[in-house]
Amino acid sequence: MTTADIMFAEPGNPETLRDREYDARTVLWALLVAILIHFAAAFLLAAFSGIFSPSVPMPEQPAELTFVDLSPTSLAPKNSAFVENDESKKAPEPKEKTFESNANSIGASELAAAGELPLPSQAGKDRPFMDFETNPYSLETKGAQPQQASEARQQNSKPAPEAAPLTAAEQFALLTQKPAPKTEESTAASQAQSAYRRLKERTRIAGNITNHGISAVNALGTPLGRYKKTVIDSIGSRWYASVEGNQDLFNIGTLTLRFVIDRSGQVKDLKITENSSNEAFANYCLRSVMEAHLPPIPEDVAKALPSEGLDMGELGFTMFPNR
Repeated sequence: MTTADIMFAEPGNPETLRDREYDARTVLWALLVAILIHFAAAFLLAAFSGIFSPSVPMPEQPAELTFVDLSPTSLAPKNSAFVENDESKKAPEPKEKTFESNANSIGASELAAAGELPLPSQAGKDRPFMDFETNPYSLETKGAQPQQASEARQQNSKPAPEAAPLTAAEQFALLTQKPAPKTEESTAASQAQSAYRRLKERTRIAGNITNHGISAVNALGTPLGRYKKTVIDSIGSRWYASVEGNQDLFNIGTLTLRFVIDRSGQVKDLKITENSSNEAFANYCLRSVMEAHLPPIPEDVAKALPSEGLDMGELGFTMFPNR
């Protein structure tokens, strides 16, 4: 029998048992120490990373708001056509914002839909305009009438002299002349509510609006639309006052012109695009635009325009046979 066999054959030896117990305790203590070391390392890492640090209150920051421009200016279709509306007729905001205007209107048609354009269908005269009603023009605001109009009315009974044709140099000077500086009185008068109404004659229209009612289009009243209405009224009231009593000077026809209004309300880049009347008519139309007292463009409108100002597009003046 070998020594190894003897040792295994004697399990009850006290020294062997003590050695085994010592080895077990050593292993156990080593495990405990290793666990403690890992816990200590984890604690230190947590402490340095701030997990157990007291939370430091953050300084209060002012609330940040993102403003989305929901004004009527931004809601109107870009480059939408302008349609004049009666501001006394209150209307809610239309669902379809087809046109831009000085006041809201809901599309309606007196006749059944008969066309493809977003317009009402109605009977009327064949005119190059889009008027939904008929009314004469009125000049109830005295401040809108220039002095020459009063003189013209006093001389209605006298035959009007034939106007001399404008030379090319005279027409160039008229187009490039600088308007007189605006006074506080004229600016205040232009901003006041005017009783001016342009001549309207119900126009024959064929459109696709199916909603039955008094003729109207889907138009959204915007600050830009209200300013355009102010410009058109200022020029129109001066034009009617100027041509009143002088119709014998003009040939039947239409003159169209275009211009830009800068931020201060001054007319720039005025030019005639078409004239089927005569030079006398062109002269009166040009002067009506140059001498109109236009208010400065409001800030909420100007910020949405290019730096050069508001391009009014084409503005038409027509002398009809029945005038």
